[in-house]
Amino acid sequence: MLDIKFIKENKELVKENIKKKYQDKKLPLVDEVVDLYDKVCALKLEGDNLRSEKNNASSQIGAYMREKKKEEAENLKKRVVEINERLTTLEKEEAEYNTKLKEKLMVIPQMIDESVPIGKDDSENVEIEKFGEPIVPDFEVPYHADILAKINGLDKESAGRTSGNGFYYLMGDAARIHSAMISYARDFMINKGFTYCIPPFMIRGDVVNGVMSFEEMEAMMYKIENEDLFLIGTSEHSMIGKFKGQIVEENTLPITLTSYSPCFRKEVGAHGIEERGIYRVHQFEKQEMVVLCKPEESMDWYNKMWSYTVEFFRSLDIPVRTLECCSGDLADLKVKSCDVEAWSPRQQKYFEVGSCSTLGDAQARRLGIRTKGEKGTYLVHTLNNTVLATPRGLIAFLENNVQKDGSIKIPKALQPYMGGKQIIEPVNR
Repeated sequence: MLDIKFIKENKELVKENIKKKYQDKKLPLVDEVVDLYDKVCALKLEGDNLRSEKNNASSQIGAYMREKKKEEAENLKKRVVEINERLTTLEKEEAEYNTKLKEKLMVIPQMIDESVPIGKDDSENVEIEKFGEPIVPDFEVPYHADILAKINGLDKESAGRTSGNGFYYLMGDAARIHSAMISYARDFMINKGFTYCIPPFMIRGDVVNGVMSFEEMEAMMYKIENEDLFLIGTSEHSMIGKFKGQIVEENTLPITLTSYSPCFRKEVGAHGIEERGIYRVHQFEKQEMVVLCKPEESMDWYNKMWSYTVEFFRSLDIPVRTLECCSGDLADLKVKSCDVEAWSPRQQKYFEVGSCSTLGDAQARRLGIRTKGEKGTYLVHTLNNTVLATPRGLIAFLENNVQKDGSIKIPKALQPYMGGKQIIEPVNR
């Protein structure tokens, strides 16, 4: 959410930003919020003037009463009644305008960084850099569900009976690999100096509104019936919400956290839920990183954070690349974002396994997260990044480590989490 004063002083700049995001239907909002803000200011000014007049009148009434000027006192009393009636009307109108103003401000997108490439949708995202050689083995790499079938690792049929499409059971060594990857991701980030956290898996509506746009919420979040609670789609939601309405001491910044959680998503849209495999599902697990920092440090942290994800996947012998998200692919609260994509030797192309974003002060403004230092109180910047989201990370691991005979090799980094096991032998050949 942008500062209304910034919008008022930079109307054309804000409109140009909206155009860069291909959201021209939102252009009228700029003039609408400025008009609403002017009305709120006018009502507030009138209210302040009336309150001052009322205070002066109240003092004068006492003086008149002491001087036995009853008629003058009665006239002033009538004026105070008029002022009170007008103040009641003004306060109601001001509240209504403020509500409308906030609703419209919440829809205007954040200003994107000048380095963001301009494009309409994700088809125009730009490759930045590749890490590791994308190898295609001399045998046909099976579909990940078939790799899992050879080790009796996946049961979607039973999950269909218990929960429906979009859910799954991981079994045996497959479940163990999954847990090993999550545990390794946790320790990887702890070794980077991040504080480990397990957050609440449900959050209130005001926190949801603080961390994401309404469109994202509708497409992603599951709401608990008859409760002001939502299942989280990522632990970032809880982790940023942790600081709602808080003033953090400047000397505690940056705050660097890594959080584990299950995640729940509707996955509404044309892509749908995958029938056979586990690439797009309603439930998954994730190790996240979240940073709160000073505004001048946010871009440095952004570059550190995505590089950590690259380093993590390369330590598992998985080739990756980074992809800069273009303007039209950025969610409304994001200033800049990139995806980390893993190499699929089966498809011979890359697919998304994580996303890194800096949101500037957008979430902090919505949730009232500030810091206080020598130069006063100001909004912090917030950033988030995926360390590992599995089963997508699991899929990347399987495709890049499966052998011709169906066995799966375990990289050295994961072996301590697998009881020293170096290879998983197929059960069904």
